[in-house]
Amino acid sequence: MPRIDLNCDMGESFGAWSMGNDRDVLEHVDSANIACGFHAGDAGTMRRTVEAAHARGVSIGAHPGFPDLGGFGRRPMALGPDEVYDDVLYQVGALAGIARAQGARLAHVKAHGALYNMAAKDAALADAIASAVRDFDGSLILYGLAGSELIGAAARAGIRAASEVFADRSYQDDGTLTPRKQPGAMIEDVEQAIVQVRRMVLEGVVRSIAGKDVAVRADTLCIHGDQPGAVAFAKRIREELAREGVALGPIAAL
Repeated sequence: MPRIDLNCDMGESFGAWSMGNDRDVLEHVDSANIACGFHAGDAGTMRRTVEAAHARGVSIGAHPGFPDLGGFGRRPMALGPDEVYDDVLYQVGALAGIARAQGARLAHVKAHGALYNMAAKDAALADAIASAVRDFDGSLILYGLAGSELIGAAARAGIRAASEVFADRSYQDDGTLTPRKQPGAMIEDVEQAIVQVRRMVLEGVVRSIAGKDVAVRADTLCIHGDQPGAVAFAKRIREELAREGVALGPIAAL
């Protein structure tokens, strides 16, 4: 039986700025990737998001990014591996402390935005992320783009990896995500997303934006919490996967 963990990036509000509909999305996902204050989020948002996820039995993960609140962590930054290691360690530790105070614990780590995309191609950055995760807690699972350097880095660090695919993003011929600035990067039609999800989970392939079938491994499936209609996406995709007989649950339990 195919198995999948449905995850969502969330906890991305900051101060007076509100982002996403986290509480409603949490009703339909298995894992929450919670922003740690560098690209989005603040201490109060982190605490409230952990509390809401823990109350619903949703697996909690750290979502570290570049120190780029103004650009939401989506702008490339010229940080070296040592700086990336330090920044990831700092952010994971912050969220882990908040989780511990509420009787919860982290299960995974998933890098955000430009850090995620750059590390997917750059082995040195990927190794820095994986090493920070291992050195903080070797039992944590590293989420990374299927087939990317992040998956290889987890193996080199001796930690567990989960190959991630995306419901609401289109793909390039090399298996990377279409840059957000390009037309068609975001999939906003839920039926189109379901077609893509079904092929990734059941067939192990994704159709690139250029029409090429690319092989992917799907351990965990991401929906972005800041996307308009995220709740409807999560609900419909979960219903469709269950209808297809796919087992859904946190990656640590699958």
